[in-house]
Amino acid sequence: MSGHTSTPSDSENKIKVLIVDDIPETRENLRKLLFFESDIEVVGAATNGQEGVDMAHELQPDVVLMDINMPGMDGISASEQITRRSPYTQVIIMSVQSEADYLRRSMLAGAREFLIKPFSGNELITSVRRVYQLVVEQKDRFQHTPPPDGSGSNRMQEPQKTGKIISVFSPKGGAGCSTLSINLAIALAKIASAKVAIVDASLQFGDVSVLLNLHPKATIADLAPNADEIDADLLERVMVEHSSGIKALLAPPRPEMADLVTAPALTKILEQMRKGFDIVVVDMYSSLQDTVISVLDISDLIVLITTPEIPSIKNARLFYEVTEALQYPPEKTQLILNKTDPRIGIRAQDIEANIKRKIHAQLPLDERTAIQAINQGIPYLIGGAGSNLAKATAFYAKKVYQTISAQKEPAA
Repeated sequence: MSGHTSTPSDSENKIKVLIVDDIPETRENLRKLLFFESDIEVVGAATNGQEGVDMAHELQPDVVLMDINMPGMDGISASEQITRRSPYTQVIIMSVQSEADYLRRSMLAGAREFLIKPFSGNELITSVRRVYQLVVEQKDRFQHTPPPDGSGSNRMQEPQKTGKIISVFSPKGGAGCSTLSINLAIALAKIASAKVAIVDASLQFGDVSVLLNLHPKATIADLAPNADEIDADLLERVMVEHSSGIKALLAPPRPEMADLVTAPALTKILEQMRKGFDIVVVDMYSSLQDTVISVLDISDLIVLITTPEIPSIKNARLFYEVTEALQYPPEKTQLILNKTDPRIGIRAQDIEANIKRKIHAQLPLDERTAIQAINQGIPYLIGGAGSNLAKATAFYAKKVYQTISAQKEPAA
């Protein structure tokens, strides 16, 4: 149909791309950028949104390159129809506009990625290949899905699993929650060979993006206003993958945007993440507002961090009083002593006696390793793997994995 001379086997192994753009020069430039890629084949080019919908239905491409601003049916409306009619076809939206509203609407329409014009050939090709992997994964999931039961919702129900939510919290700032959250997530992914996510729920001043050196196009603030419409595909488009293999849902880029993330929205987002990840690590901020309590309520494990300082110990004791009032079972919370130093007069035994709770792990004070990791954006479990801090964190991660593996049911 496209007039190429490849054999059927060659064609089957290629990524089939449909271009939808109302500007002839753009269509031709996109063809040229993709022409010399042996694994990519342009199967058609449409001049408007409606023609794009019709051609996608006829040609069943793997990837559609969709311009967002076109006369008649725009790219967002066309993307909605294509993803509804062709479940295996993935859409990459192209636009000269980079506003968050365009990005949000594109994601809700089913687009997998968002390319801002002008973009380079490498950016385009990388995006096409990355999105095609989702096609492969989706088809593989379908092949392993049991026959539908007539409800019409079989695809959304797969995979049938419930991940664990681990919240890392300290009632006092500066205890090291963000750093531990990140390294704990990386350690768990290695130990369990699990699909692990980290969520930056420090909504006003989140640091996970900086600590992982990630530059997101979208954040949790883009998901929250549409929490009722969130599914696994939308989450996948918003989350950012780190080189360690974990995926991150990052905090809003500006403090005032934290108000967009309400407690019910955050709860819905995390419950949806349970379905797609084995473990979800949530980096919490030092407060007991509604959003924090809502996350603690649904958590399977709370990692409570204290440091060998009187104010931090006092706050940890007060937090345990809160957990008793909330009727959390004692085993739901594990106390961690961070930044331990034998030169400091306060010992772990003293803290346990004061709080009347067991300390489950001690992480040594290692300012050089920690600060270097922070400034370089390379978690110490990767950049300082031989340090005592990394070894202690990995050892505790094994304990955490044993704990959550022994749990039979998710938290109520």
